[in-house]
Amino acid sequence: MRKVSFLVLAALFFSAGSYAQVKIDRDPEIDQMVKEISRDSLQSYIYKMVSLGTRNTLSTQSDPARGIGAAKEWVLSKFNDFAKQSGGRLTAIIDNEIYPADKRRVGHDIVLGNVVATLKGTDPNDNRIFLISGHLDNMRSSPTDSTGDAPGANDDGSGSAAVIECARVMSKHSFPATIVFITVSGEEQGLLGAEYNAKKSKANNVNIEAVLNNDIMGSNNSSETNIIDNTRIRVFSEGLSVLDTGRVETNIRNLGLENDGKARQLARYVKEIGERYVENLEVVMIYRNDRFLRGGDHTPYVLNGYAAVRITEMNENYYHQHQDVRKENGLQYGDLPEFMDFEYLRKNTAMNLSNLANLSKAPSMPQDVRVEVRRLSNYTSLSWQAPKTGKVKGYYVMMRETTSAFWQKKFFTKELTMQLPYSKDNYFFAVQAIGEAGNESLPVVPAVGR
Repeated sequence: MRKVSFLVLAALFFSAGSYAQVKIDRDPEIDQMVKEISRDSLQSYIYKMVSLGTRNTLSTQSDPARGIGAAKEWVLSKFNDFAKQSGGRLTAIIDNEIYPADKRRVGHDIVLGNVVATLKGTDPNDNRIFLISGHLDNMRSSPTDSTGDAPGANDDGSGSAAVIECARVMSKHSFPATIVFITVSGEEQGLLGAEYNAKKSKANNVNIEAVLNNDIMGSNNSSETNIIDNTRIRVFSEGLSVLDTGRVETNIRNLGLENDGKARQLARYVKEIGERYVENLEVVMIYRNDRFLRGGDHTPYVLNGYAAVRITEMNENYYHQHQDVRKENGLQYGDLPEFMDFEYLRKNTAMNLSNLANLSKAPSMPQDVRVEVRRLSNYTSLSWQAPKTGKVKGYYVMMRETTSAFWQKKFFTKELTMQLPYSKDNYFFAVQAIGEAGNESLPVVPAVGR
């Protein structure tokens, strides 16, 4: 294997008091879309959802001005408005199913409905789907209270608003891959809408490459500790999939790849791209699938083998989640819009958009990525095949120390091989395909090549 010349694009080996200078190159189209995210639009979506009284999954489906039925119809109307500017690429439906009473959080049969807008990709050979999700339903102190007012401004009006705003801005653009914008129902009843869509997608062999689930991401302050911070957002991801069993699990253990599952790779990507496009925002990776005692709509996708992460504000305020609106001991309880930070929500929405756009503009992932292990060497030899779809400008070979959370170096090549003077015993590697505009695919960790 011949050696190829390479360019070190970014060296991020951090040491105390020493930080490498990094050049940030932004895709002008994505940069413009990020600038179009409007805090005023987001605020208007939140106030509209709050005005519906309650969006509990068990609430009325027939009242045009109140309940989950009105909420679904309103979101559908927004998607259909955006479709008019899409040149026929955006279509929207309410995907309904009858969910029978389970005698837990669903006491009677209900119509469970997800509002789904699909921005069809322009490449007929590209079957990749990138999905952004928020849950439209909400709850009071009791998840089965379907009649009392429940504002649900942040949980999860914020995530639903982010989905709607991304659809508004992105529907004016075209992408090779398909983007799905979905607001689900039944989250507070046990992730029902997400589970329905994840299982349906798996049964139909839908190629979902990434799921960005947004849940509680529009408030900047915490209860009890009183921390106020709108400069950081968390992304939760699992390290290993429950589907990684048998020989796959053995291979992961042998190669030390416990921190390189699909969801964890997606989380690293979300951090890099989000911080590239959104000023004054740090994406904080949390090495857990979710928080203690809580659950999110990314989990059904994870359990069905998809790369899915949860995006959540840095400092949660539990006085404003799952609470009846009331004053008690001088404290205001309830998920009210006055506790939102709409500039923070704008930044977090922009972070989502930049990732969706970069992923859907990029080529698909390189194929058959291998690291050669047939001989002892202090060089690392990598090889791969071109991606199935997309025009490729070149490839990044990514490298990090085995103890590093993030990729630390990138090397560029136009070839399908690279030999690096770094020992494969001391570093982890991955390969990304790069499109003509510089958009990167998700990284692929090499398998052992013999």
